Amino acid sequence: MRRVLSVFLFLCLVVGTTGCGGGGQTTTGKFTIGMVTDVGGLNDQSFNQSAWAGITKVKNEQKADIKALESKRDEDYIPNLTRFAREGRSITWAIGFKLDKALTDVSNSFANQKFGIVDSNLGGKIPKNVVAVTFKEHEGSFIMGALAGLKTKTNKVGFLGGVTSPLIQKFEAGYKAGVKAANPNAEVITAYAESFGDATKGRSLSKNMFNSGADIIFQASGGTGKGLFDEVKTREAGKYWAIGVDMDQSFLAPKHTLSSMIKRVDKAVYDISKQTKENKAPMGKQVEFGLKENGVGYPESTKNFVDENVIKQLEDYKQQIISGKIKVPSSL
Repeated sequence: MRRVLSVFLFLCLVVGTTGCGGGGQTTTGKFTIGMVTDVGGLNDQSFNQSAWAGITKVKNEQKADIKALESKRDEDYIPNLTRFAREGRSITWAIGFKLDKALTDVSNSFANQKFGIVDSNLGGKIPKNVVAVTFKEHEGSFIMGALAGLKTKTNKVGFLGGVTSPLIQKFEAGYKAGVKAANPNAEVITAYAESFGDATKGRSLSKNMFNSGADIIFQASGGTGKGLFDEVKTREAGKYWAIGVDMDQSFLAPKHTLSSMIKRVDKAVYDISKQTKENKAPMGKQVEFGLKENGVGYPESTKNFVDENVIKQLEDYKQQIISGKIKVPSSL
């Protein structure tokens, strides 16, 4: 028996690039999850933090062993993903589209390990050991645009983007469509920080948009968006507003947050991690969450500053999108 075990361990070392185990459980019999953040970090108060909340829920319910690695720069993605793959984690999550190339390389090298990625379908070429989670951000952003169009007093609203990319432009496209649907006379001012972790630049860009006449700004910029909340808090409550993203961000500026476009990253990561434990995860496939799937939406805190009549209009837009009556553009 000792000899058999020794041979098995030797083979694991020899074929380290393909991993050992890779099913719902590791070779130790314990369910383990690894998560690699993008450069926004674990406490970005955005999609990384939301994903970690979903994984933490799996830990609490399934007694899973969980671990996160924060990437400080793009060059960290491959080493961090590789570390978890070599550990034989039951599933390793890559959070954010910026990890797509790194995940493709690592998942191909560790063909017996399972991976998940949020916000990318890997160009439609999804390896058999990867599940790709995407969202219909444009649908939720349309609702936020309609809200901004209905609530603006200046007929100027803003959009703060992170890195110029098809994903963030999907937010922008939906937002602009919603603004114009609700208020054809409104103008949308757009600014990109080219970063998901530069709150100082986010604040500077937000200040410029407010000074240019915008009274509501919607941000889709990860940690950069903290700058919007820092800036709006310096302005008159009830006159200047921020709209958050990914999670309910009203806690960042309680008197100045009109709403947030929630992306249920936590729900998606939780569901698929649990399915992985049960060997039911849709590996090799893309799973998309929109309004119909309750994957995007807005929080109850919206009702703090938005009257019932406007909420009814937002719900009407939501039903028209779900039914297909309104086709929301997903690109500019």
